[in-house]
Amino acid sequence: MATGRLVEVYLDLLSQPCRAVHILLTCTKIPHKVRAVALRKGEHRTPTFTKLNPMQKVPVMVDDGFVLTESDAILKYLTTKYDVPEHWYPRQPERRARVDEYTAWHHTNTRPHAAKVFILEVLLPAQSGSPVDEARLNRALSDLDDTLDKLESMFLRRQPFLCGDDITVADLLAACELTQPLGGGRDVLKERPQLQRWRSRVQSAVGEAFDEAHSVLYALRDRRRARL
Repeated sequence: MATGRLVEVYLDLLSQPCRAVHILLTCTKIPHKVRAVALRKGEHRTPTFTKLNPMQKVPVMVDDGFVLTESDAILKYLTTKYDVPEHWYPRQPERRARVDEYTAWHHTNTRPHAAKVFILEVLLPAQSGSPVDEARLNRALSDLDDTLDKLESMFLRRQPFLCGDDITVADLLAACELTQPLGGGRDVLKERPQLQRWRSRVQSAVGEAFDEAHSVLYALRDRRRARL
């Protein structure tokens, strides 16, 4: 494993990409320190954080003075620099390209479509005090359904994970996104047995790291249930 100081990661675990980074670091035992950034408190807009990342977004990684933003880049950097099992980001060109293929697609499909369901059902009503806009939510769910169709037909097909026979960073990014609507009590894979089995395989592969990373989201879900 590469030497140096602890990898520092600036995370808010209500953020899907932050959870993916957290899970990878936990599973691979890369020495690291988590620095919490509470988005709801505006901590990502402070001068100190803005100097670190002018985009004012999380996650951010600092590795011995090297600053990196964007979850996809961080995940691939960590798996490339540190001595972790190769399956996370394979070295073989075709297998690596499959991971890159999914992660490129992820940012305009799985990520925005699953996130929008959570935003419409949880964040906007909490911020505005207004009821859920059911028409917009139904359109978002329809868009997400199209994405789930493609996850099954193009990526998952008959293989156990999105990019082959073993878990990769692609599965972490996807699983964290598709879990986000649970914050509003909605399981978007409820009617998707193929994707449910995939999610179970992801959770089994990473063990307790999955629930640990999602504890903040689960707490949000439980608080909402208690109010209903």
